[in-house]
Order: sequence, then C-alpha cells, then structure tokens
Amino acid sequence: MTTVALAATDGMLHFELSLAYEVFGTPPPALLGGAADPWYRVLVCGPRAVRVGRFRLEPDHGLDRLPRADTVIVPGWADVDVDPPAALVDAVRAAHEAGARVVSLCTGAFVLAAAGLLDGRRATTHWAHTQVLAARHPRVTVDPDVLYVDGGTVLTSAGKAAAMDLCLHLVRLDHGSAVANAVARRLVVPPHRDGGQAQFVTTPVPAPDQHQPLADLLPWVLERLDQPLSVEDLARRARLSSRHLGRHFRAATGTTPLQWLLVQRIRRAQELLEATDDSVDSIATATGMGTATTLRRHFNRTVGVPPDTYRRTFRTRAAHPRGGSALTDSAGRGPFPPASA
Repeated sequence: MTTVALAATDGMLHFELSLAYEVFGTPPPALLGGAADPWYRVLVCGPRAVRVGRFRLEPDHGLDRLPRADTVIVPGWADVDVDPPAALVDAVRAAHEAGARVVSLCTGAFVLAAAGLLDGRRATTHWAHTQVLAARHPRVTVDPDVLYVDGGTVLTSAGKAAAMDLCLHLVRLDHGSAVANAVARRLVVPPHRDGGQAQFVTTPVPAPDQHQPLADLLPWVLERLDQPLSVEDLARRARLSSRHLGRHFRAATGTTPLQWLLVQRIRRAQELLEATDDSVDSIATATGMGTATTLRRHFNRTVGVPPDTYRRTFRTRAAHPRGGSALTDSAGRGPFPPASA
C-alpha cells in the first residue's frame, strides 16, 4: 500500500490540504471492481496540534514520519514572505533523500525551494507568486504558465484548483486513467484540463498617476481596442517619440507597447468569450485582431488554449430548465449541478 503523508504545520493553507486528503483519502467507487486496490494510506504529519487557516488540526504523526512515506505532499504555504519552519524544510529534504516522491501544491513550492529540491529543476507555483519564487531562488527554472510540472521525484502545481490537476495526475500515474477518471467523476471535476494557468492570469492596467506619461494614454487605448493602432498612433497621442514611449512602457508595464496592446486585445477577447455568444469572427473584429485566424493564433499562443476551448471552460452559464445556471466541464460536457448546489 502506498503511503501518502500530508505535511501540516502552522501557516499551511487548508484548501490544498483538504483537497489532497479528499483525493487520496477516499477510495474510488466500488464499480471499478477492485482495480485500484490497494488504495493509499494517508497520514497527516505535523509537529503538534496546528492551525491550518481557521481550523485546528491534530496530526497523526510527527514530521519525522515523512522520510518513511512513499509520497510527501506539501500544501500551500500561506505567507510566502515568511520562511517556512526549519523542521518542515529538514523533514521534506530528508524524505526526498530517503526516496520519497515529493509534491508541492500551490505555494508549497516555496517549502521545496527552501529545501533545495527545486535547484536546477523546472517548477511552478501560483501565478501571482512566480516572480517572487524566481527572484528568491534563482537556481530554479520557474514556469509561470503551466498547471503543474512533473519532474519525476519532485512535482509542483500552480495555484488552488491546479492542485487538483496534479493530485489526479498522481492517481493516473499510480492507478491508470480509468481510476483517475472515476475519482474525478466522484469529485465532479474534469479529469484533465487543457492549457495552463496563463488563461487565469489577470493583466491589470497600472494605477492612474497624473504624473505618469501613460496615465491618459492607457485608458484611451482600452476604449479603442477595436481599432487598428500602431506604436506611432500611441506615441502621437502621448506626445512622445516612439523611442521615449517604449521606454515609459517598459518602466510602467514591463513590456513593449505592441506586446501590451496585444495582451489587452486578448484580455478583451477573454471577456467576450466568457460573457457573450458572439462568434470568434465578431470577437476578432471587436478586439482589433482582424480575422478569426489571427485571433486564434495569438490567443492560443498567449493563453495556451484555443478560443473555443477557453469559452467551454469559462462559459459556466448554460440554459437550465428551471431558469438557473448549470456548469459544464472543460470539455464542454455537462451540465453539472449549479455551483450553489
């Protein structure tokens, strides 16, 4: 029987911990005819009674049990600006050295990085913290776009729901697709999601600043995304040379004027795909992309999935016989019960 040890200390996030316990702690439906036997033995390991979010948790074992587990899962770490406990870091490192498969969910990657397990490896974490992880641990190759990274003995997931993706991936590795699909069906989640976390990343406009040369320009551009706009058009509006415009854009947004404009067009396309029934051709026109072919090419490259797949994933409101809403999964199947059910 494979032993899965969940690391639990003060400062962990309860969502990821509960999610992992639900996936690995509950055997799949009996209809599988024992195909998943033996199931996992799940242990919660911590130094003592701990606070996990708003909850008090009594671990089954101490952290010294981690090195004897087959798989060690480190849930999200609540405050990435606070160093994780040395005892946790040491126990996770010892588990890996003993041959355990070590998995981080969401910001649990910061614990693995502190243990040195991500040095020289590709890894991910919640998109809001990827830059912090990369800056703090320069030997780690941080991929901000993927839902999870399988590095063999070390695996990392992006934020929140991506933890479910990685947990189901582990079940798929251990027991096969049929069992992973059965677990996903019981949890009413898709067994596999297309694309990466780029489709979830927001691209906010810098806060207005009357002393910033782009303060008036950026809102002006956002009102005209359906129009063909060049760098020269933007520079003329800002009363700057194209060279100075590029310099200010780099300082304010971290990218070039054209790249920023493309991202805003894609973001507007995302909003229209989520909220309207407009065709891809109509959305291409409304976002200044010209043709559906151009929109699909840039959308797929930027977001990681085609527009149609994105719409099926995020267009959660479908016709419901009682006038409510129903959920569809990432493949457009469903409906599932409404989120409030």
